[in-house]
Amino acid sequence: MTAPRTLYRKLVDAHTVQRLSDDEVLLGIDLHIMNEYTSPQAFSGLADSQRPVWRPGAHLAVVSHVNATRRNGPGDDDAALLIRTLEDNCRTHGIACYSLKDARQGIEHVVVPEQGLARPGMAIACGDSHTTTYGAFGALGFGIGTSEVEHVLATQTLVYTPLKDFRIVIDGPLPLGVTAKDLAIRAVAEVRAGGANGYAVEFAGAAIEALDIAGRMTVCNMAVELGARAALMAPNQAVTDFLKGKPQAPTGAEWDAARAAWQGLASDPDAIFDREIVIDAATIAPQVTWGTSPDQAVAVGGTVPDPATEPTPARRAAAERSLAYMGLAAGQPVAEIAIDRAFIGSCTNSRIEDLRAAAAVLRGRHVSANVAAVVVPGSNLVRKAAEAEGLDKVFRDAGFEWRPAAGCSMCLAMNDDVAKPGERLASSTNRNFEGRQGQGARTHLMSPAMVAAAAVAGRLADVRNFPPLS
Repeated sequence: MTAPRTLYRKLVDAHTVQRLSDDEVLLGIDLHIMNEYTSPQAFSGLADSQRPVWRPGAHLAVVSHVNATRRNGPGDDDAALLIRTLEDNCRTHGIACYSLKDARQGIEHVVVPEQGLARPGMAIACGDSHTTTYGAFGALGFGIGTSEVEHVLATQTLVYTPLKDFRIVIDGPLPLGVTAKDLAIRAVAEVRAGGANGYAVEFAGAAIEALDIAGRMTVCNMAVELGARAALMAPNQAVTDFLKGKPQAPTGAEWDAARAAWQGLASDPDAIFDREIVIDAATIAPQVTWGTSPDQAVAVGGTVPDPATEPTPARRAAAERSLAYMGLAAGQPVAEIAIDRAFIGSCTNSRIEDLRAAAAVLRGRHVSANVAAVVVPGSNLVRKAAEAEGLDKVFRDAGFEWRPAAGCSMCLAMNDDVAKPGERLASSTNRNFEGRQGQGARTHLMSPAMVAAAAVAGRLADVRNFPPLS
């Protein structure tokens, strides 16, 4: 009789080509995604060893990190070289590439789902840590390094060390104004950054089950900030509904067979997790980060914590450093912190659902005169859908800059969107590290709706005080 298994174990077992040792397996990869900045060295390695790409159809390249979103082009000469190199390598090896002139171009973790390429039961690798996003579909997604990119190009496999199992249960209905981003930030704050090192995290519970597909992706995307190398949710009806009819999803009899196979993708009732925590959704309020790590977060109605309350010298020193960098003081009310910029975008929160949520706050309101506000749709298809709904007009009328091209933009200082030293940002992104959005820039993470509220108020603000005006 087969022992009860977690969803993670089932996926690893299904993709194990060969067991290499007690600690390692050779893992088959169904889909490999590349971007312009982590793939050049891998292709060079292939050329040096005169190896071909074994299965070109199992790879996809997307330009997203270094391109300019103010216009549809590279940010500078270095960016142009990276983009051109990716295009050339893909052309040489017969790999599909969604470059700047492709209507499907955008941020890789937005583009792949909207094409129906991420599906339950798959193993997906990418040279980007937020590949955990695909756990929203019941797929095993994880980030890999440059040498591993070369290995999967050549063999469609990776040497893989299975992780321990960690379940995070979030139970109960979500309170008013609380979103998937708030669940994610609260979970990171609860577990602490790096608290899930060595684990695959499965999210479960009524609050998770009730999320739409965009919310599921947001939570799994942020799981890497826990230190988890994989995040999973059992696929549900929301996943099936989302995938049906997508450009590259199965059709006809293949769709029926796939849908039937997905029904059994869940942890067995008696499966044993190495670690488990339960969070009551009723205790979660809209969240904001105050420091330079995603786990340094509080409810928007709270105050900046006192480092003296931290339980260890290391955490106390980290909190003190964060306060110094952020220019904040212990005990300062979060809602009194003024901002200079507001940014809505990134692979965490730039989907059509995110834009709708922010637009609901902005209708009939205007951005503070002291705030520069920007919204960057996550893909060309998201931008077209938003414009068809008139969301671009809502953002423009409110004083946001609506970008005409898709990309990572101000999520990271790797293109022409860079905040100035000392500028404070309300941001829908996933990381608030020192210098992440520009040298000396100060980032506060929150949901898109919270960013919209902060942009209007000119300071960090509680979205629950900004009900829709129409």
